Amino acid sequence: MIYSIPNIITLLRIALIPVFVGIFYLPWGWSSLACAAVFGLAAGTDWLDGYLARRLEQTSPLGAFLDPVADKLMVAAALILLVEADPTPALAIPVVIIIGREITVSALREWMAELGERATVAVSAIGKVKTVTQMIAITLLIYRDDLWVVPTYTTGYVLLYVAAVLTLWSMVVYLRAAWPSLNGEKDPAKDEAPAPEPDAM
Repeated sequence: MIYSIPNIITLLRIALIPVFVGIFYLPWGWSSLACAAVFGLAAGTDWLDGYLARRLEQTSPLGAFLDPVADKLMVAAALILLVEADPTPALAIPVVIIIGREITVSALREWMAELGERATVAVSAIGKVKTVTQMIAITLLIYRDDLWVVPTYTTGYVLLYVAAVLTLWSMVVYLRAAWPSLNGEKDPAKDEAPAPEPDAM
């Protein structure tokens, strides 16, 4: 079902990305709060569309494709904007780790899918914890202003480093699971799916 409720929610999450970017650059005092609210809303819909897809039995190939794409686009946009606003090595390091991991794992999943072993690198519990920690960290970094006695920006910094560590950990888990295939210990010829052609780039 292309126009199912979960898919519509996912598409709305993608549509929020330019709204998020636009609000981020507004020179108004309330823009950081509004921007954090938009990002928080997008993060919440990530859980909501998955829940509804299972509850309403409206899972689809399109939804399975769009959901991680929407997540990665929003997270990447937020991290890039945060580094632009605070161009320091301390912030750039975890951002590069998180974005680099997403690229690596996405490529790994595509490779394993072509070998017919996509389930080998399915989302793990560590990956889910990483995602939650990452979303909270980014929301706090966007908001910036302290909440009573809580140093919001510093807390976001710490949580982003925690997310970066979990990011590396989950990537290692995925790579270890896929290593027999990557190392040639499993014979791709035994799988129904053909072996991938070398990347031209």
